[in-house]
Amino acid sequence: MNKVKLLLALGLLLGSCTRKAVPTTSSNAPGTSTPVAEPKVRATNTTFLFLNAKGKAQFNMKGNKQGANLALRMRRDSIIWLSASLVGIEGVRAILTRDSVRVLNRLEKTYFSGGYDYLSNILNVPVSFAQMQALLLGDYLPGPAGTTPTITTEEAGRQRVTYPLGGVLIERLLQAGTGRVQQMKVSDEASKRSLTVDYTDFRPLEEQEKLPFAHAVFVQAQQASGVVTAAINYNKVNTGRERLAFPFAVPKGYKRQK
Repeated sequence: MNKVKLLLALGLLLGSCTRKAVPTTSSNAPGTSTPVAEPKVRATNTTFLFLNAKGKAQFNMKGNKQGANLALRMRRDSIIWLSASLVGIEGVRAILTRDSVRVLNRLEKTYFSGGYDYLSNILNVPVSFAQMQALLLGDYLPGPAGTTPTITTEEAGRQRVTYPLGGVLIERLLQAGTGRVQQMKVSDEASKRSLTVDYTDFRPLEEQEKLPFAHAVFVQAQQASGVVTAAINYNKVNTGRERLAFPFAVPKGYKRQK
């Protein structure tokens, strides 16, 4: 995986996760939370309309360390926008909608426009807009229709929820009481590949004190070529109804990537 794909793949996956307390009643108002569809799973999903976050990342691939600035913007159920910069210069910009993926590679002066098979090939796991949104917001995404999750109660009342998805195993560790996702893991036993995301440093957002946000995220990707890690620290996070811009334009002379 080259540096550009690393920035894109990890940047998309490394967004912190917003979590809410144990479900009580359902609400559709932005900034509140709603219980998940599986009543035995003690997790609650957020429903705010817009998210705007900025932070710094430190990547380590085979001993090659690289720092980057990350910017993430979202409109729920509609758009995910990401920008990754190296030494103050934007390297990658991506915008995801429900049915399309567009990526601008300023380092190589190329761009991509297509479907989610592009991200699936990079990440080696099935990817959809709903999965990316749930991951970036820290929302619990139930398994496919007909799938019954395995729920295990562990030490201190934490829940480990596991279910298969497209040939890989999805695991989420939920904290007791709050229902917050403490860890997410995607593993493929056949290929010996895995992706583990740990969320820490939960702090309430300034706009909404009841909405905890993981300001520190650590990712470890185990691949055939070795281990890739990334440490993310967010220093600015805003949510609410304020409209955001999602600029994306392909400069003249850029070549389309197949």
